[in-house]
Amino acid sequence: MKILIVDHSKAMRMVVRRTLEQAGFGDHEMIEASSGVEAFSMINSESPDVVLSDWNMPQMKGIQLLEKVRKSGSKVRFGFITSQSNSVTARTATEAGADFLLTKPFTVDSMRAVLGPVLV
Repeated sequence: MKILIVDHSKAMRMVVRRTLEQAGFGDHEMIEASSGVEAFSMINSESPDVVLSDWNMPQMKGIQLLEKVRKSGSKVRFGFITSQSNSVTARTATEAGADFLLTKPFTVDSMRAVLGPVLV
């Protein structure tokens, strides 16, 4: 599987990648985008199987990216890794077509629990 990691912070993309590896998902191909705009282009050109997106990003918020992806007809598995951990965020994400939500700070175990069913 190909996983697209989307976050404006290079450090956070590295943390997500490392945690994926520690959670046992290191055999998947991982690619990165530093913005929602770049991610949308990569979804079209790279055809990832799963998108892990930050919620708060400049230029295009993660939720705007998801809405644009769904409007384009893409059925890519899409989820958020965010510090926005409340029921409104969860409902907004679900209603927009998100498959999962992983709350920061995350652990190897929480990543495995949330992404295990998605990355099988």
